[in-house]
Amino acid sequence: MIHSMTGFGKASARFGSRTITVAIKSLNSKQADLSARIASIYREGELELRSLITDRLQRGKIDLTITMEDDALEGNTTPINKEALLGYVHQLQTLRTESGLDFPIDPVALLRLPGVMDSESSRTTEVSKEEWDVVRATTRQAVEELQAFRLQEGKMLHEVCASRIAKISSLLEEITFPEAERIAAIRQRLEEGLAKVAPQGGYDNSRLEQEMIYYIEKLDINEEKSRLAHHLSYFIEVLNADQPGQGKTLGFIAQEIGREINTMGSKSNQAEMQQLVVKMKDELEQIKEQVLNIL
Repeated sequence: MIHSMTGFGKASARFGSRTITVAIKSLNSKQADLSARIASIYREGELELRSLITDRLQRGKIDLTITMEDDALEGNTTPINKEALLGYVHQLQTLRTESGLDFPIDPVALLRLPGVMDSESSRTTEVSKEEWDVVRATTRQAVEELQAFRLQEGKMLHEVCASRIAKISSLLEEITFPEAERIAAIRQRLEEGLAKVAPQGGYDNSRLEQEMIYYIEKLDINEEKSRLAHHLSYFIEVLNADQPGQGKTLGFIAQEIGREINTMGSKSNQAEMQQLVVKMKDELEQIKEQVLNIL
């Protein structure tokens, strides 16, 4: 089954007077790249949570946010550390005097500086084992929500890729007809050219046949068609695999498909065939864009 790397999951839980909220967002990436914003009270468990998430999600640019709201702190006024605040103000005034710049001092910005808001209740306290169990469970729930989102997006990616592969297969079948005409046209063009150079037939017919066979073999695309058909079949086989994680494999197969299409394009010197090759390339580019988002 196909999973997208794009997803979002969110879960909340209560522990005593606290509300714990975990939100996880992921986008496509070549590997697991996790950035975390975790409430300071739970920061000591960040490595464990990172491992839990990356083991499950495998790949993607992942953003993790864990917040905690404590009902017991609502309505409490956080005292201001006057010494820290005045120290910041003094430093800014000195800087303004020394630099000659008359910049304003924003009191709201000052309150956000480290150490200005001094509250015993806001400092990190020890987290009990029971609370950690709740944090882990909530994180797992958010991950499963994200996985469900990924699976839903994956179904759409599956439909798009399968339809594009079917279109390339259809175009490959259409190439059979102009190909037969192309070989005959090449042979006729060579014979007409020789007739102009040697109108009385002053050339070795046996050697001519050898050269024509060599020339036509260089333009033959039967091997490319056979390999391309195999790659298309293998792409669908991997696309329908039960386990997620096919994105990189599909990317490699798409490269091989492109190689065969390009070779066919370089060998085709017939307008109708070249038009079909261009259409194949267009379908393949659409597939490559979608494969980048497949887990």
